[in-house]
Amino acid sequence: MEMGEKMNKEALVVCSDKSTGIGITVWDLETGEQLLHIPTCAAAPHGLFCLRNQFIVASQSNRHGSFGGGSIFIWPLNKPQSPLRSYTLEAMGPISCTKGGLYIAGGAPSGNAYLWEVTSGRLLRTWHAHHKSLKCMVFSDDDSLLIFGCTDGIISVWSMISLVDVEDSGSSPSLLYYSSEHRSSITGLVTMSAGARSIFISSSLDGTCKVWELVSGRHLQTLVYPMSVTAIALHPIERLLFSGSVDGNIFVNVFDIGAVEDCFVTTEDQAFVLKVHNESITALTFSGFHLISASEDFTFCLWDTINRVVLRRFNNRKGAVTNMVVIKQSSLFPILNHQRVTHQFQVSLLQKYPQPSNPGKGMATFLSFPASHSKPPPTHFHGNNLLDHLISGSEQEEQTPAMLQTKLEKNIDDRLWVTSMTKHVMEISKHLQCRLLDMMQCRLLCNPYELDSSPKKKRHKIQSQNQTPTEQSQ
Repeated sequence: MEMGEKMNKEALVVCSDKSTGIGITVWDLETGEQLLHIPTCAAAPHGLFCLRNQFIVASQSNRHGSFGGGSIFIWPLNKPQSPLRSYTLEAMGPISCTKGGLYIAGGAPSGNAYLWEVTSGRLLRTWHAHHKSLKCMVFSDDDSLLIFGCTDGIISVWSMISLVDVEDSGSSPSLLYYSSEHRSSITGLVTMSAGARSIFISSSLDGTCKVWELVSGRHLQTLVYPMSVTAIALHPIERLLFSGSVDGNIFVNVFDIGAVEDCFVTTEDQAFVLKVHNESITALTFSGFHLISASEDFTFCLWDTINRVVLRRFNNRKGAVTNMVVIKQSSLFPILNHQRVTHQFQVSLLQKYPQPSNPGKGMATFLSFPASHSKPPPTHFHGNNLLDHLISGSEQEEQTPAMLQTKLEKNIDDRLWVTSMTKHVMEISKHLQCRLLDMMQCRLLCNPYELDSSPKKKRHKIQSQNQTPTEQSQ
């Protein structure tokens, strides 16, 4: 029972953007004890996340501006070693990853955006997403869309299908849509599913939170507050939106998109307020059903949102917490108990410059599809010959869990390759059909009288071709 409770316990990872000397600290939320400290880190706001519950990834703040060069550090949580240091062309601000951990996206103060493949480290795409600084980003729940928020209030939405197409990496990806409803900098983005509809919510220093339909970009609702909104978080179960403000208050709104879709604006009078911080709210997140708030007053608090009371208050005397990530304590067990690490997810150094794409590759591995129990793909599909040899050899011997895992991963890779190739074939077929229709239409417009030719005229033409020159002259 103790072990089961231990496996379900969560820990909080915090860091600041003020100084690299503060570093990253991992806290036990239940006891308030410090579990782990990682030195030398100062992550930009929205610049910290957990990759597959095995790695902590942080973009390092650069005081010299965007073009002074930047870096992204990756620390393994379950074994003691130095971070994987990837140096980027310019300083990164916000960073994020897809749910399966296949891709990492980063945004720069220059407005440039970057997309990497995690396992290979390939820089798949770099493009100019906006002419102002990118402040925050989030992937949609199904990883099909990437959303950016900027300092001038612009929100842009990009399709991941166009971003991961490495054959077209030289051209700019197509923007799905953008919005300019906010009048000041975007401070937060969250996504959620409301029945059959997918939505996302944006917060801004203009004192509003706006609700959007994800696919169409339609504006559904606006929530107005008396102060600038600096951070937002959604309750994992209830329809509750928590909005932290510049004066330290946290507003809690109950909303139902289906019921209030026709209502354009709701006021702050419909929200109740959580008050404990004295300075601006810097970050909000959830551990289970408990809210965690961080502030510029150098504290962060664990809340019971039902009774509206603080369960535990933490002091971070070295600096204000600007990033928070909740992880499972079980991911720390090997390092804390000196156990051996198994089934480690592979990460690579992130490339600084884009490399020429391999024409044989087509499209990079796309989203994380579930593993299938169907038969393996035919042997004529592309694969790793060495890996095939190892797997075939293991089938003759006793199959270890590691070999079974390797075989499963290879089958998934093959299926992903087949899926991407099928998509390319469908696109080519659609393109050829459109070209054929255009050619037919052009021919009909250029030769309208060809349709009037009767069979009799055609037979006369054939007979005239069969006659000799003398007969034709007669």
